[in-house]
Amino acid sequence: MSTQDLEASMRKSVEATQRNFNTIRTGRANSSLLDRISVEYYGADTPLKSLATLSTPDSQTIQIQPFDISALASIEKAIAMSELGFTPNNDGKIIRINVPPLTEERRKEFCKLASKYAEEGKVALRNLRRDAIDKIKKQEKEGEFSEDQSRVNRMAFRRHSTIFRRTGKTLQTKKSRHFKGLAEQFIAPINEPAFISAQNNP
Repeated sequence: MSTQDLEASMRKSVEATQRNFNTIRTGRANSSLLDRISVEYYGADTPLKSLATLSTPDSQTIQIQPFDISALASIEKAIAMSELGFTPNNDGKIIRINVPPLTEERRKEFCKLASKYAEEGKVALRNLRRDAIDKIKKQEKEGEFSEDQSRVNRMAFRRHSTIFRRTGKTLQTKKSRHFKGLAEQFIAPINEPAFISAQNNP
């Protein structure tokens, strides 16, 4: 794996975890809460955002207007059956969702969900890190590049770790008080001493 490949893979991993965080309720209407909703449409699971226009007319309401009115009932069912706990209101043309303030019980449930997403992101980055370091060790052992080239790769790895630490801090500042700090959980491992040590001593 080249340093460019590693950077691209880490970036995709961070972006995927960010998208997962965006689907967690924080007590305010946000159309991204529905990003993980799939709707059965003509026998196939289809992302909701491919079937409708999503908007937030106010801070407590999400509005869904389907491109195909025949999909309205299926959209309503998919939302009602999701883990979000929403009760969709179908007026025959548009679905509206009231986003109530979180209860303590629901807040705890979503904290657990956020922890799950954070752990998944952390594992993904650790796997990328491990694979990249193993690749460098193998290439050095087989003489595929010089010691100077190896040093360049290690420096690039350190640079990438800095980039994604900063990304983690940015994610953290965007989270609500309920989930503040969870974003950093999956970024932190790439700055662990073991990671830096492995790069300096492959």
